Amino acid sequence: MEPQIQYLKTTDGVSIAYYAMGQGTPLVCMNLPNSHLQMEWQMSDTRQTYEAAARLGTLVRYDHRGFGLSDRDVSDFSIEALLRDLQAVVDRLELKSFNLLSYRFSSPLAIAFAAGQPDRVLKLVLWPGYARLPETYTEAIGKMLALDESQWEFTTESLVRFGQGWSDEMSGAAAATLREAITPQTASEWFRQAKEWEVSDMVRDLTMPTLLICEKGDRYLGTDVARELANTMADARVTILDGASRPERMVQAVTATVPFLLGRQAGPQPDAPDLPSGTAVILFADIVDSTALTERLGDAAFRQKARELDRSLRSIISERSGTPVEGKLLGDGVLAVFTSARQAIEAALRCAAAGSHGGLPLHLGLHAGDVIREEGNVYGGAVNIASRISGLSAPGEVLVSDTVRGLARTSAGVRFEDRGEQPLKGVSEPVRVWAVSPSPSHGEGAGG
Repeated sequence: MEPQIQYLKTTDGVSIAYYAMGQGTPLVCMNLPNSHLQMEWQMSDTRQTYEAAARLGTLVRYDHRGFGLSDRDVSDFSIEALLRDLQAVVDRLELKSFNLLSYRFSSPLAIAFAAGQPDRVLKLVLWPGYARLPETYTEAIGKMLALDESQWEFTTESLVRFGQGWSDEMSGAAAATLREAITPQTASEWFRQAKEWEVSDMVRDLTMPTLLICEKGDRYLGTDVARELANTMADARVTILDGASRPERMVQAVTATVPFLLGRQAGPQPDAPDLPSGTAVILFADIVDSTALTERLGDAAFRQKARELDRSLRSIISERSGTPVEGKLLGDGVLAVFTSARQAIEAALRCAAAGSHGGLPLHLGLHAGDVIREEGNVYGGAVNIASRISGLSAPGEVLVSDTVRGLARTSAGVRFEDRGEQPLKGVSEPVRVWAVSPSPSHGEGAGG
């Protein structure tokens, strides 16, 4: 369901577009400059991320002055002016406390607000985190913005690719959103002021838990900048994204952000699953092309069917001694861990049948390896590989890594069909995968 966009006036009379959806602890998301409340919902990975956030709590989004659906007739882009926008939104919604997340160029704004009102910000997420833009970075951006306005399409493509990676397949949609979000004239004026933003003296005043997200391939706002910033904060940690594409990096960012936001803030959860650390068998199950199904069935009908399937999958997983992981948020499906390869494969085959029977076929993948347990979630390289294997599977098909096949081959029950070595995004070496099907005979089977 798309959000209901509303408008308010700041103390200096600027009209700001905003929305709030979901229930629970608020998460206020800031985004500059690629901010357009309507257009961003047309980008599948962004929409899925926001929908997931709204299932966890109250998602709050707004367009800053000069951007998106907010008032365009402005020229003051000082930190003080832009913080009036945030102040107006959280005051209108009467948010006494909330989590604050900044994306791209909004990091100094988030730092300034959190330093000024530390009792109001529960936790802070900065992606990427910085207190002042490096001069080499501003020079590169400035040259792009100096191009003639007739080349605005080329300029936006260049800006997005520069920030997200030159080979990013999502750059076209992101650039189109940027063109709708801001005019060439406003972009130049905004950046002229934004490159002078400086909040280094405020960083030491941040006392709330802070997560700094950086991208391994970012030459300007990468790991060195994040670690240097973290060293000056009272309670900060750094997460490094190494995905090859924007959707992969979004998955990694959410995997890190969700347990951070829900962990200490909520306190120990008596109903939280006891997730195993160490070696585990990991199952990923995702609904095939959920976006197209939503469009065909309608949002309400799809969500109802998805909820029914979710309950069925979790029941199957529990019956086979697996543990569903609540931190699985991107896409529509489940993540689960098992201590037995046999039980994991049995669960995967039953999940495949449940998805097909319910009219929501699944991609399913299994891998085994070391996982890290943290506050109701699991993560690590093995989890990423299981996700990638799931993405290779045909609708209703169960694919397993060679590791899982090796653990399960000695008992009766299933057959394995060799699919050869497959390159996986974000994984340095190819992984051999096998397709699994039930077998009436006692040949290669499933055991653990």
